[in-house]
Amino acid sequence: MFEYFPGNYVWNLGVVATLNSGGLIDEVDRACRPIKDAAARGEDAGTPDFLQAWTALTDSLVAQAEAAEKAGHARTAGRLYARAANYLCQAERMQSAKAPDRLDTYRRVLQLQQKAFALKDPRLSRVQIPYEGTTLPAYFSQAPAADDGQAPVMIMWNGLDSTKEHMYSSGHWDELAARGISTLMVDCPGSGEALRLQGLTARVDTEAWAAACVDYLLTRDDVDSQAIGLVGWSLGGYYAPRAAAFEKRLALVVAWGANHDWGAVQRRRLEREGERPVPHYWDHVLWVWGYDSLDEFIQFADQVKLDGVVEKITVPFLIAHGAGDRQIPLEYAHRSYEQAVASPQRELRVFTAEEGATEHIGLDHLPHVSTFIADWVADMFAELSASRR
Repeated sequence: MFEYFPGNYVWNLGVVATLNSGGLIDEVDRACRPIKDAAARGEDAGTPDFLQAWTALTDSLVAQAEAAEKAGHARTAGRLYARAANYLCQAERMQSAKAPDRLDTYRRVLQLQQKAFALKDPRLSRVQIPYEGTTLPAYFSQAPAADDGQAPVMIMWNGLDSTKEHMYSSGHWDELAARGISTLMVDCPGSGEALRLQGLTARVDTEAWAAACVDYLLTRDDVDSQAIGLVGWSLGGYYAPRAAAFEKRLALVVAWGANHDWGAVQRRRLEREGERPVPHYWDHVLWVWGYDSLDEFIQFADQVKLDGVVEKITVPFLIAHGAGDRQIPLEYAHRSYEQAVASPQRELRVFTAEEGATEHIGLDHLPHVSTFIADWVADMFAELSASRR
């Protein structure tokens, strides 16, 4: 993995994720160069410096975008707003859950993202998914294929620290759209806007979220009701398989990074084994799951595992994992594959250092993983469609 900040895995992961999600190396370098000394102080200490530097970059791009928009150059403005949202979203992700300006920063991300949609990606729209008396915020990418009738759709869930804005910047929805598939990018409870602005915390029984997403999609006349799949990355590698085991209206499922026993990972992290995804890690984890006590949370976290669960998956199941994942052991990918005996088509794809995408969810070569998953999903939907004829 490209390591801009030697020895600081967490900051490096943010940089690489940004670069592989539409960021430009010159802009990232200009933001990071002034904070190299801050990075050397450790993953937690310099996060306000990180936000300040990347906010300055965001401000610069927004000024350029406003000038382009005023000149009538809508696409140029849209691209600038999209990159600005990407940079600010990554900087927001690095902040403490207790940082006083975190919510304001995220609200600005939402505003920038909407400007990018309006000017650059008119086929993307903001939607609200009814969920237990409230809603789950989401973005819907309508594939061009939907102009000619109902199209397959993938529900996309994030993980512990990502947001639907990260899913947008990854471009995975665009790869799916090019293959005739729409995408519903959802801020699940415990993530993104659902957590930050609505206070919805994560839960073990993720089939409740899946049911809400499927119910919503079935209200749309541009969705093929028999071709609804689910992909989850990082902690979504637990969320998605768990949901598919119990929500039988799903046609296929993808674990973008196996997360077979997330509770065991937390116990290892207490012993400083393995890498962490974000600074201020335990504050973030407690925020996501709605706990005040670390001891109570660790006891609870033992429930977040897929033993006895993946055996119930009865649809095609892809597990994509990096051979060099420093957060989630490769052995968990093998365990999910070995236990998913009821899946009619299960596949384990391990990405190696020789090809790239070997780090956590392939962030070191994200497009490589994204296109592989998109191809697999398209192939599975085609086979399922053929079998219905």
